[in-house]
Amino acid sequence: MLGPVILAASRSDKMRRFVSAAPGTKQVVDRFIAGETVDQVVPIVEDAADKGLEVTLDVVGEDITTPAQAEAARDAYLELVERLKDLGLGTRAEMSVKLSMFGQALENGHELALANVRPVVEAAAAIGTTVTLDAEDHTTLDSMFAIHEELRKDYPETGCVIQSYLFRTEDDARRLSAAGSRVRIVKGAYKEPASVAYQDKAEIDKAYVRITRILMEGEGYPMIGSHDPRLIAIAQELGRQTGRKLDEYEFQMLYGIRSDEHVRLAAEGHRMRVYTAYGTDWYGYFMRRLAEKPANLLFFGRSILTKG
Repeated sequence: MLGPVILAASRSDKMRRFVSAAPGTKQVVDRFIAGETVDQVVPIVEDAADKGLEVTLDVVGEDITTPAQAEAARDAYLELVERLKDLGLGTRAEMSVKLSMFGQALENGHELALANVRPVVEAAAAIGTTVTLDAEDHTTLDSMFAIHEELRKDYPETGCVIQSYLFRTEDDARRLSAAGSRVRIVKGAYKEPASVAYQDKAEIDKAYVRITRILMEGEGYPMIGSHDPRLIAIAQELGRQTGRKLDEYEFQMLYGIRSDEHVRLAAEGHRMRVYTAYGTDWYGYFMRRLAEKPANLLFFGRSILTKG
């Protein structure tokens, strides 16, 4: 039951100040956040490539309150693209973006987010990679899907994320599973009301399996975002049942979680992509990682007690 409490705290400025100042915070943040700058994250991309892994890079930061901040977020991604181009890593790394970071919640936010994300998608395509639009809370999804559809007119490999805890997602999956699509399925990490989302873990897992089947049976490219060994095994079996080759779908896991499993899946011939976040505005991302798994919260608590 701690998950909803932690998710509520992710929006609290008071809690943000407390967590940021806690003595053990840096140790735990470093587990989930690859660094604060492009220079710090590049060696991680290179190391992943050496291990046969791919990455998707997320410049963290969601609390955008001005158009200038949204433009700065755009520029941070454009800087990332340039570095990947210079190092020849474009084919090993894609990017994940949250449209809230591009101004989606501001006045005329839909148009602003589309205008800011388009040059990032264009720049990514120019170096041989692509962008996936992350899902956020349910109130933003219609805008996200509309932007996704618009971007795919010129950049058809643009991906998007769907969340199994939302009632709407099975219908979204059917619509999105057409040829050429790239869809990441995750459980969901935002506090959602019972009117729109399953609240019981077992129901969320059942929905995840149903949606994974829809994606595997479709003509698109499924991206299985999970650390759950049972769901990973089910996805592998669904891949076999639907006749998919190992390069016709991929697994995705978070940087800092089950790293041995990343390497194991890649060694078995699966495409394995590590979701790698970096940047200075890490708080919201960090709190959702704590909420997703009690062990993460226990690790944080022990670190505070040890360092305090």
